[in-house]
Amino acid sequence: MDRDRLRALQAPLKERYKHEPDAAQITLSASGELGDGVACSVQTGRAIAEAGLHPATGGDGTLLCSGDMLLEALVACAGVTLRAVSTSLGMTVTSGRVRAEGDLDFRGTLGVDRGAPVGFTAIRLWFELDTDADEDQLATLQKLTERYCVVYQTLAGGPALSTSVRSHAAPRSG
Repeated sequence: MDRDRLRALQAPLKERYKHEPDAAQITLSASGELGDGVACSVQTGRAIAEAGLHPATGGDGTLLCSGDMLLEALVACAGVTLRAVSTSLGMTVTSGRVRAEGDLDFRGTLGVDRGAPVGFTAIRLWFELDTDADEDQLATLQKLTERYCVVYQTLAGGPALSTSVRSHAAPRSG
């Protein structure tokens, strides 16, 4: 996709959202079905992804780890965002690679040490690009990719989270 085509696709959306801010407010959703054992199947829109325990928590490695899926979502979003930003800036990126890695301490997840964190303590994102862009252009590309990448900004900003649990089973009689 070239710069003009991208701008032509996005221009009417930007104009609409400028005049109708509520039209830009969208709720995305995901759902899954609890599987046998310690697993959950998630419909991705293209296929069903079955997630389970990471080997460091007792899994056998045959199911996807949700931590890996989080990093994969970051890589996908950052890659798409970088492509859109570079296209919008008229910057040529012939090819490239996006990589993310994150640090976890499974003592927290397994309840071995209450002081150990549950979740990623650090996430690193790298871009290796085949481009003739200079250092200033690359800095701008990095800054704008960080700014407009939904997953990156979600992780960086820590959104408000809430949970609820409901039972569909009939109440037990005592």
